[in-house]
Amino acid sequence: MSSHVITEIRNHVGIITLDRPKALNSLSLDMVRVLTATLRAWHNDPNIRAVFIHSSSEKAFCAGGDIRFFYDVGTLTPKGDSALLEDFFTEEYALNHLIHFYPKPYIALMNGVVMGGGMGIAQSGVASRLRIVTERTKMAMPEVNIGLFPDVGGGYFLNQTSGEIGSYLGLTGEIIQAADAIYANLADVYIPTTQIPALMDLIAHHTEADLRVAIRQFSAQFASDISPEHSQLAQYRTTIDQHFSGNSLHNICASLAGDDTEFAKKTLATMHKRSPLLMAVTLEQLRRCQSRSVADCLRLERTMVRHCFKHGEVLEGVRALVVDKDNMPKWSPATIAEVTEEMISDFFVEVWPSYAHPLAHLP
Repeated sequence: MSSHVITEIRNHVGIITLDRPKALNSLSLDMVRVLTATLRAWHNDPNIRAVFIHSSSEKAFCAGGDIRFFYDVGTLTPKGDSALLEDFFTEEYALNHLIHFYPKPYIALMNGVVMGGGMGIAQSGVASRLRIVTERTKMAMPEVNIGLFPDVGGGYFLNQTSGEIGSYLGLTGEIIQAADAIYANLADVYIPTTQIPALMDLIAHHTEADLRVAIRQFSAQFASDISPEHSQLAQYRTTIDQHFSGNSLHNICASLAGDDTEFAKKTLATMHKRSPLLMAVTLEQLRRCQSRSVADCLRLERTMVRHCFKHGEVLEGVRALVVDKDNMPKWSPATIAEVTEEMISDFFVEVWPSYAHPLAHLP
């Protein structure tokens, strides 16, 4: 077992505690494997009626994948196609699929930072999930900030948001908080951090057949603290839908440039800091995934991530953000105007025959 993943069973609830606080619980390959093995072991265990996943730290639920690992392994070979990278993304995406179709209630307490891979292990699932946010929640899919795209099923769950909110979040990488998350259908209930001890006591002693029912009843008393009027996404929803519709990054940026509101100016300034190519690739990903199944979205993303490391944009993004920390990535191409359709389409070229795809087994 990983020293960064703690598991226990309490009152017929399998409890998973992410415990890598110094790295904000960034997922390593070892952690992915322990999570997968644990959930598989609990899958058909009649003693376990629900799964609850949380963090030992108030700072972060999970900040994503271990991007320093990506850089270190990705630079070992000229094209970054190390077997360890291959294993990480294949196994992480398979874990996302396992969670998505988990047959028991799957409850995630997204306290603190929840980004990237952390979203993958919290957003997966529809019929079984319950996603809890707090006043400390800082949620994002910030991959375009490091030259990547919103993976771990982002092509699926960002498309489950209302209007063009998913496009806005994917292309800007902006951080949202609890009210925004609930408004965007990226969270279900709000519980203040002062009530987390009471939540854990509820888990330990509840008698409901479905733990989610007990938690929803408990959280109802705090619903007025997190109503839509507290959401900036709700406030700017019309503007977001106006500017982020369509299939062209160039047109989206031109639309924002023609709007002299502070929101539009701030949004455009943010986008000019992101990878121009990966913003365009992200937009194409989100449009292609609108009518795809979870498995097909993950298979598409697995193909895309191989192209990302071959291109090298993600390695440059991680270098600038984490390694050298100069925050001055040299994007290729450097501007949105230089991005071509051919550059975008290269990220969607099939790498494997369908029968040999690493995720071919996903139903």
